[in-house]
Amino acid sequence: MSAADRILRALFGFYFAAFFIYLFAPLVIMAGATFNASRFPTITPWQGTTLQWFNALWADRGMWESLWTSIVVAFFVVLVSLPIGTAAALVLTSLHARARSVMYAVMVSPLLTPGVVVGIATLVLWRQIGVGGGIFLIVLAQSSFIICYVMLMVAARLQRFDRTQEEAAIGLGASRFMVFRRILLPFLRPALFAAGFLAILQSVENYNTTLFVRGFDTPLTVYIATKVRTGLTPAVNALALIMIVVTIAGAILYEVVRRRAQQRSSAV
Repeated sequence: MSAADRILRALFGFYFAAFFIYLFAPLVIMAGATFNASRFPTITPWQGTTLQWFNALWADRGMWESLWTSIVVAFFVVLVSLPIGTAAALVLTSLHARARSVMYAVMVSPLLTPGVVVGIATLVLWRQIGVGGGIFLIVLAQSSFIICYVMLMVAARLQRFDRTQEEAAIGLGASRFMVFRRILLPFLRPALFAAGFLAILQSVENYNTTLFVRGFDTPLTVYIATKVRTGLTPAVNALALIMIVVTIAGAILYEVVRRRAQQRSSAV
């Protein structure tokens, strides 16, 4: 191996290590602060190891109510975004090149609009017809741009779809609905699963849009932002640590199930 190759490999290793340190160091510090006896979410100075912040989290009724609100909102956002985003992707991929570029720009425009603008515009529009802020408006406001993520992911998957399968099925007498249910939907299932998961993440972590349309309902991000102003405790770190552990466990479980299914299919 030449000196240039060794230098390039060393630089790549340094970049790789720096990238993961930058990515995971905040999570490690946050997790460590969960077990620090300090009333503030920090690891320095270390005032003793404790589990009291899990008890504080359990006793924080407001945080659990806000978490439940975020879960309900995310559920309905997925319920709205997946079918509409999938339909938009199907329409987009069926258009000619010139019309596709115009429609693509129109459909992606909500992603380029600041969340504050989306939230204020949604609130102003629906107040004209007497609908105030709340879960309903949160779902509508978040779905207006999360649909774009779903559309992009499904459209990317559709680029790899062989249209001759549809033509062959229709030629054999299958209806359009049967073609969609038996051929297209199974092909899109991985993209739909990923898009649904991304929609949940985007919904739960959204703040700018949600703040203006929440009414008297308080999702988790708004609740945490309020606690930052009034006095944040490591109970928030405890909740974040639990969510990280659940996410990692879910990812591991999914990978185990996927590999077992792949092994069974290859064995057959």
